[in-house]
Amino acid sequence: MTDLLPARVHQPVAKAWPTLARPRSSPVRRAGAAAAIRLIARDLPATIHLDRNRSYGLGGPAMRVHRTSAFLDRLGHDAGSGFGEAYLAGDWDPEPGTDLADLLVPFAERFSNDETRHLLPKWAQSLRWLVTRSQPGDQENDRAGARENVSRHYDLSNAMFSEFLDPTLTYSAAYFGGDPTADLATASYDELNQAQLNKLDAILDAAGVVSGSRVLDIGCGWASLAIRAAQRGAWVTAITIASQQALLAQRRTAEAGVSDRVQVALRDYRDQIGEFDAVLSVEMIEAVGEKYWPVYFDAIERRLAPGGVAVVQAIVMPHERMLATRNTFTWVQKYIFPGGLIPSIKVIEDVTAEHTGLRTEVLRHLGPDYARTLRIWRNRFIEQWPAIADLGFDDTFRRMWEFYLAYSEAGFRTHYLDDVQLRLTKR
Repeated sequence: MTDLLPARVHQPVAKAWPTLARPRSSPVRRAGAAAAIRLIARDLPATIHLDRNRSYGLGGPAMRVHRTSAFLDRLGHDAGSGFGEAYLAGDWDPEPGTDLADLLVPFAERFSNDETRHLLPKWAQSLRWLVTRSQPGDQENDRAGARENVSRHYDLSNAMFSEFLDPTLTYSAAYFGGDPTADLATASYDELNQAQLNKLDAILDAAGVVSGSRVLDIGCGWASLAIRAAQRGAWVTAITIASQQALLAQRRTAEAGVSDRVQVALRDYRDQIGEFDAVLSVEMIEAVGEKYWPVYFDAIERRLAPGGVAVVQAIVMPHERMLATRNTFTWVQKYIFPGGLIPSIKVIEDVTAEHTGLRTEVLRHLGPDYARTLRIWRNRFIEQWPAIADLGFDDTFRRMWEFYLAYSEAGFRTHYLDDVQLRLTKR
């Protein structure tokens, strides 16, 4: 089989993440944050050691707050991002022997359970606007804004991503099969490569990609799916708006010996022309933005040849939760995926029914598989941290990415998040 190991790319990396300044929070907000912690912890199967004299929760995974005043200031200043920002700043850590994702699971469970979806009681929820920020206007996903938003994550450093992703350089949920969360402690980097190939093949099979198929890959990443399709004999147009990503994708198709079958283009999905037998888009819709979901699915429909099939892999959340958070500015939007919004299956079905002639079918749920994928990525990221640090990243960046990967894993483990493969055909 063709060797898909990515070449090491030496390029400028992002500057060290700026020091997180402690926000100015009023005594009222600080007291409100402390009260919220007591409310949250009343029946929480975890322990919050706020300081030497104050501990809350029912036991289980434990966290230790090192700087109580700073921790409360961050929570009081911004309820949506303060908890994660406090971790970035080193205000708290899991107790020794406690895995970060295991600690975050009880918090995520409170959101995923229909009866306890909100961490705070109803009377307190009405005051969330006091400490919750709205999405900023500078994260608009028009053509220029989308390029800026995507570049802030995917152009961080090709070399950094290559340190913790599998050899195919696939940055989306793998497909392990069975019960992938049965024993996450055994999750091994050695199993990830085959699981990613399983996922790529499942997508290509669902889209009916064979020799001679004309394939469009929207949001192609580092070309793992495009390469796999070309190895079947397909003709592939792979598009991305991340410039550094596109450069490495071009190099990887050449190294795989399929550059004659794959065209990698730095192109917005709205500007693509032509007809294709298969249109594929893996975990790209999360970056599109709610305003542009109709445009995105209309573009997919317009690119499908008669009888063509589209397969979209998407991170999703429960519809009611999506409605409740659609206008808030989350930690993930602020630090990881600017301009992003996770849809629900229902909203995808509604948008395609109202704005296109596409029929939507759910093929597969990969939420548990994503939890295992994220555990492997995080373990590998930590293991490879010395090499990543040598690229120019600092300890705040390390804590940011550890929290991001663990936070995401907890979301999938508790079904607060899911990952689905959808087949779309013209009605």
